[in-house]
Amino acid sequence: MSILFQQDGTVGILTINRPDVFNCLNLDTLLAIRQKVAEVALDREVRVLIVTGAGDRAFCSGADLKERRSMSDQQVQHYIRTIRDTFSDLEKLSKPVIAAINGLALGGGTELAIACDLRIMSEAAQMGLTETSLGIIPGAGGTQRLPRLIGKGKAKELIFTARRVVAEEALAIGLVNQVTAPDQLMSAALAMAQQIAENAPIALAQAKFAIDHGLEADLATGLAMESNAYQVLIPTRDRREGLEAFKEKRKPEYRGE
Repeated sequence: MSILFQQDGTVGILTINRPDVFNCLNLDTLLAIRQKVAEVALDREVRVLIVTGAGDRAFCSGADLKERRSMSDQQVQHYIRTIRDTFSDLEKLSKPVIAAINGLALGGGTELAIACDLRIMSEAAQMGLTETSLGIIPGAGGTQRLPRLIGKGKAKELIFTARRVVAEEALAIGLVNQVTAPDQLMSAALAMAQQIAENAPIALAQAKFAIDHGLEADLATGLAMESNAYQVLIPTRDRREGLEAFKEKRKPEYRGE
């Protein structure tokens, strides 16, 4: 199978399972990821999703260039639409998504990681949008998401030079949230995911919506979005549970209701 999925309590783990080809993304793998993301969106038991790669060499090395060489121009256009739409579906998932970057994350691999909400990177991993060295540009959101994440100037530098970024620099420029030893990566990702999953699911969804959509608007519009998102939470049982738990000095039990 090109992807694997397992569940650890309320945390789902989606693994790209093509380690023999550095977890590169052929069309079938993209379709499998998109289908799984759609299933996770409807699964109330999964509150946080971790995305990672099989093995210890690669998170995702981007497009399957062997498959790409056999494609017609029309097929390439279909592939690009599919990878772009797949990553957009992941970004729009109402649940927090953590990329556990266990190895090489190049081209589409970096684009996959920055479509996630948070990124934890192994000290042995490398990232980079290397497309210009192949005569193309990032086509799955890299030219848009990277500047929004690390700033226009640094994003242009990385895209124009096509150079790889090691973990220390990735952390320094805000490309990732945390760096760990390779053997601690998944435990760190799970710890963060479980900490997030303890919070109210509807509140998490509304916070993600307000941040992602408000960032693209002027401040007044963003504040209005935040207000509307807050209004959604007022009648929820989770909000009342949070207040009762605080009053009773106990841990809240959120149900996403």
